[in-house]
Amino acid sequence: MNHLPPTRLLLIGYGRMGSALAQIWVDCFPELNITVIDPNPVSLIGPVSPYLSLEALESDSVFDVIVLAVKPKDMDTACASLKPFLASHPLVLSIAAGKSLAYFEEHLGTGLAIVRAMPNTPAAIGHGMSVACHTLGIDQKQKHLASALLSATGKMDWLEDESLMDAVTGVSGSGPAYVFLLIEALAEAGIAAGLTADMAARLSRQTVIGAAYLAEQNADLSALDLREQVTSAGGTTEAALTILLSEESGLKPLMKKAVASATARSQALGRSS
Repeated sequence: MNHLPPTRLLLIGYGRMGSALAQIWVDCFPELNITVIDPNPVSLIGPVSPYLSLEALESDSVFDVIVLAVKPKDMDTACASLKPFLASHPLVLSIAAGKSLAYFEEHLGTGLAIVRAMPNTPAAIGHGMSVACHTLGIDQKQKHLASALLSATGKMDWLEDESLMDAVTGVSGSGPAYVFLLIEALAEAGIAAGLTADMAARLSRQTVIGAAYLAEQNADLSALDLREQVTSAGGTTEAALTILLSEESGLKPLMKKAVASATARSQALGRSS
């Protein structure tokens, strides 16, 4: 079990991701005292204190970390209500897509300890990938706290160049959807080859799960190494890969276009925020 000093955490936003994070943190960190703000919270879990709005809190309430898990469209309102709770210089951790550090400094003030994180949906079950960057106002204790909270949801990395967060969004932020599409496409191909829908779904899902676990267990090998290990000259896998590795219409050029499109969209969302 991980350990933190007694920590007061204010979680603003208790939707699907916010509630999942709260569940993980309650399980991992018994030292956390979590206060939840959400007008329509889903089923509350464990030892959390629910409030419908920030205005319902005592104005002299003090928190060590404030987690912003509201939708990007609701962030302006959340930030406006947050200012009375910033005097104690808490860590502010945002998981909202498209909201830059400059945005938070504009709406909350400069000199604060602000972390912008991009988790992905598997974080909800403790197997996510999160990437984060921070303002200069953060100290080592606060950075350690942010690392601990994000690492509890899976793997995490720090990014020095915030401009790369758009590329992170295109790769890992949106990445689970690409994998789900692969499962979907593989199952449909199985059906076209004569399998029942149920069997094709089971085969495609478990194949992706098993391959991902194999890659995790052999981290010293590249994806190319693993692919070559299961590809025999003149065999069935090579026949399939001849199609998938087409330089013009294969998976690699398609994936580059897809990630570039997601990255561009993330950049556009950031400019409009």
